[in-house]
Order: sequence, then C-alpha cells, then structure tokens
Amino acid sequence: MRILPQDQAALDLVGRGASVLVDRAVDWAQVNSGSDNADGLNAMLDRLDAETRRLPAEVERIPTAGFSTVGDDGTLRPQSRADALRITARPEAPIQVVLTGHYDTVYPADSPFQTVTARPDGALNGPGIADMKGGISVMLGALAAFETHPERERVGWTVLLSPDEEIGSPASAPLLAELGARGHVGMTYEPALADGTLAGARKGSGNFHLIVTGRAAHAGRAFHEGANAVAGAAVLAAALHALNGQRDGVTVNVARIAGGGPLNVVADNAVVRFNVRVPDLDAADWITVELAALAASPPFEGLTLDLHGGFTRPPKPMDAAQTALFEAVRETGALLGQTIAWSPSGGVCEGNNLHAAGLPNIDTLGVRGGLIHSPDEFAWPDSFVERAQLSTLMLCKIASGEIDAERLKRLRLETM
Repeated sequence: MRILPQDQAALDLVGRGASVLVDRAVDWAQVNSGSDNADGLNAMLDRLDAETRRLPAEVERIPTAGFSTVGDDGTLRPQSRADALRITARPEAPIQVVLTGHYDTVYPADSPFQTVTARPDGALNGPGIADMKGGISVMLGALAAFETHPERERVGWTVLLSPDEEIGSPASAPLLAELGARGHVGMTYEPALADGTLAGARKGSGNFHLIVTGRAAHAGRAFHEGANAVAGAAVLAAALHALNGQRDGVTVNVARIAGGGPLNVVADNAVVRFNVRVPDLDAADWITVELAALAASPPFEGLTLDLHGGFTRPPKPMDAAQTALFEAVRETGALLGQTIAWSPSGGVCEGNNLHAAGLPNIDTLGVRGGLIHSPDEFAWPDSFVERAQLSTLMLCKIASGEIDAERLKRLRLETM
C-alpha cells in the first residue's frame, strides 16, 4: 500500500481541522452524561444529533431496549435508557463499515469531576475526554474527511452511538448485534493506551446477581426460627471466590453483598453481586455450569436462591479475521509513520459484541490517553489528528480494496 494523492487530500483535511477535533471533545466532556444521568444523556444526545447532521448521511434517534436490574432488596426493577443515535450513508454500497461509540461515562451527575483542564505536561484532564468523547470526535472527523474521497461510493457506513456501554450495553446490545451481522469491518473508538497500543484479544465478561431469600425472625426471642440470608450470602461469596484458580484465565470478582436490616432481626434478604471474566467460550460454558450448581444448592435450610444476569460481552479472541485486520491496520499506520502494536486486554467493550455477531473489528481507534474511569482521566491533544488520520486512511484503503473487507468477513464467518 501507499498513500495516493486522493488519500493525502483527505488526510490534509483532517490536519486542517485539528482544533475542531479537540475543541468539540472538550465541550462534550463538560456535559455530564453518566450512565444513570437521564437528563445529561439527553443533553449529550442533542449535541451529537446536531453535530452529526453536518455529515452527508441520514441521522436517526433509535429507541433502545428495556431491561431489568436487581435492587438491593432482591426485587427486579425495570430500566430504560436514552435513545441511540444512528447515522447511515450509502446502505446499498457493496462494502459496509460499522463504526460504534458510546456517549455515556462512568461519572455520575453529582461527581466533583465535571470540567476539562490542561495538565502542566499538556495533556487534557477531564471526564470522558478519552473514554470516549474524544474518540467520537475522532470518528466524526475521519468520516467527514473520507466523504471527500473520490472512491467513497464503494463503501457505505453506519455509526451507532449508544447511551449504556459503561454498564454493559444492556439496552443497545440488540442494535450492536444487528449491525455486526450485516457489516464487513468494524471500527470502535475506545481510547488506545497512552503510547498508542491497541487492545488485541479481549476476555468475555458477565455480571451476575445472586438473590438470597431467607426467613425473618427476632434475633433474641426466636433466632432459630429464622434463616439468615446475609450469612448465606457470605458463604456463597466465599464459594464464588474459591472458583478462582480452578480454570486458566477465569476470574470471579465478588464485588458487593447487599441486604439485611436491624441488628435484632434475622436477615431475610441479601444479594451477592459479582463479575466473571473468561478467555473463551469453553471457559464461559464451564463457569456457567459452576454457577448453576451453586445457585441450586442453598448453603443451609430455609434459604432460596435466584441467579440473575449473564454474559453481556462474549470473548473476543485473536482469530484469523482479527489477526488479518490488525496486520492491515499495522501496515496502514506505517504509511503515516505510526507504529501500531497491540496486546491482550481483560477489559471489554462493544467490540466484543460486534465480534460475536460476526464482525471483525478494531475497538481502540480513539485517542491516546489513560487513567480512564478515574478523576485523573487524560488524553493527549496531538493524538486527535493522529488517530483521525489513521481511521481516514483505513477507510480509504477499504474503499480501494487494499484492505480486503470481504475477505475479512469471510474469515470471521469461517470461525463462527
């Protein structure tokens, strides 16, 4: 591959828009859109809706699916989220590229971390500046530049911006699955590491809630008439933790036990909340059997157990399609003087969902940054143009056929 004059023209356009890429990400990062902040999510959606209408594409707000969460008292509580934003260009083109991102962050409405500042070393410190409002700005910059390329008609693209990635995509998962099934190549804009390293293989992740129901009684006068749900939850938590080390790559993190009440009452309710990470589908099957066995065996008489949750992010191994795509991105980056490397990650994202639906994808095409999910989250300003140019050139090479999207899709389908 080499950079052709028409490619260079698109790359130069990205370079001339450097300030726009950074400034709009800073503006967006100062809109709190924590996953549970409905007003903030809708405010952010309005801004994205207005911005994406600058592209020559159809912009739609798509309702997301309802879902349920488990309250600390063990009751199921229906939930809803803001709309997703879908932007579509040339859906009839022979090659279809799927680009995804999320506009929610991990910072709640009452978080003290609400603004963007510049660190002494020049990095931008702000909520979501890397994860992933900076990534969304990079994505839109690349698409705007690609739309000036003379071979753009060969490629159609669909963007999905979702409101719930940080809580596992329970509301947008059906939309991701639909897009993944019909696309050829996926591009997702989670941040790269600070040095530009991409995430390669990713583990799968599941969130689970084990409801323990006991029998209340007076702790002094009738203790033995009760069945203590909190004590049972503690036994179960220890059993869950004991699963660690029994299967390579499988981890079980008991994150929280909720429940109980006054000190003179035998607790009749508790919830054990835990996360599971698995390297592959066989491991997912193994842990599923183990969890079912635990949930079928109350630790003592008088308790009943009810397991909720499951795997929201399937494993994403470095299969033949992923390996071929990463090599193509490495070659594309080299044309720009960028060294592209990748490493396995225990973290998960929408790329897991897209891969499970049959879409080879790169899911860390966003800005270079780090310390995400903390008040020290940062992004390097010079990476905005750098990463937007990488995505732009990828799109150009998909359009020219030098990145063979149809072959990549065939390779992925052969391993499903």
